[in-house]
Amino acid sequence: MMFAAIADIHGNCAALEAVLSDIQRLGIEDIVNLGDCFSGPLEAGRTADLLISRNIPTVRGNHDRALIDRPFERMGDWEKPAHAQLSPVHLAWLQAMPFDRVFKDVAYCCHGSPKDDLDYWLERLSPEGVLHLRPLKEIEALAEGITQPLMLCGHTHIARTVQLSDGRVIVNPGSVGCPGWRDDEPFYHQVEAGHPLASYAVLEETGQGWQVYFRQVRYDHMAMGKLARTNGMPRLANAIATGWLD
Repeated sequence: MMFAAIADIHGNCAALEAVLSDIQRLGIEDIVNLGDCFSGPLEAGRTADLLISRNIPTVRGNHDRALIDRPFERMGDWEKPAHAQLSPVHLAWLQAMPFDRVFKDVAYCCHGSPKDDLDYWLERLSPEGVLHLRPLKEIEALAEGITQPLMLCGHTHIARTVQLSDGRVIVNPGSVGCPGWRDDEPFYHQVEAGHPLASYAVLEETGQGWQVYFRQVRYDHMAMGKLARTNGMPRLANAIATGWLD
């Protein structure tokens, strides 16, 4: 069995199109999406049309939730430009999206952690604003009760694989469309991929366990960076264009 995992598109339809083309070129038919589909200053409407038309199984990310759980005036800077592009059909699709799901009976899927869509499952944030790999015992505690051999999450935009002591594997495929971001809560911190490529993962079941292939795909990132800058988010524009916020 082989399938692809995508996450954190953030309205970057050009990156999503490139990733879907790469998946098709590999002959892979099954895809699961780990959330944060639209929020940002890019092309939320086109991204929604593409995801819905492909009927890609998707779980709800924190930014997806923020598009439907509060009035427009309380939405953040990432949600307002996306929400303006979304139709009632798009919003209904978000409303129906589950917090988590089991994909093909082999993979547990969520956005942040099994407990909260804002959690970093594989990383811990220090007061100095640095994301470190979590201690294995903490990662395993969050996986308690999950019986699938493979677990998938997104949220941090950091491509990473962690193998648990019982042999199960947790994978974050990285971000399709947003290679850099910052947050002020609970401490200021930021993530930079150091490259502008669209990232995703291919998962293959083998006789020795799940094999993970991280893939990074080129697309017209400069055009998407220009769009982010035009729409008033210069640091995100830098990240999309270069992989660095500054």
